[in-house]
Amino acid sequence: MRLHVDPPRSRAAAIAFDLLNPLPFGFFVAALIFDIVYANSADVLWLKSAAWLITFGLLLAILPRFINLAHVWIASKRDVPSAEKWAFWLYLLGIGAAIVNAFVHSRDAYAAIPEGVWLSALTVLLIVAAKVVLSVQQLSAGN
Repeated sequence: MRLHVDPPRSRAAAIAFDLLNPLPFGFFVAALIFDIVYANSADVLWLKSAAWLITFGLLLAILPRFINLAHVWIASKRDVPSAEKWAFWLYLLGIGAAIVNAFVHSRDAYAAIPEGVWLSALTVLLIVAAKVVLSVQQLSAGN
């Protein structure tokens, strides 16, 4: 009887993914907090800081998304669980919302509010949904 063995993932890619994947989420959450603070104040510093946080979050999201793309869709010789595919699409939609949000934050002062707050919240919620889908899959696989 021959057992099916999953091909090993690249160790360097797995390490890079594990190190870089949480960083964009932190930047996007901070941007949401800064947007909420700016919506309740008149200090433009909060809006400009949120714009920079979104930009840095997007820059840091590039490498982990390419690694995830290769893991889920390209180099996989095994059946990838549907939860990983759902998480990929949810995270990608979150990044799409963050890109639109970066353009909204390029507006002047209060022209970025309330759209900036809603897009920041959507970005965070989509990434949280991706993380929840993966966590539920890991919990069900463990039982």
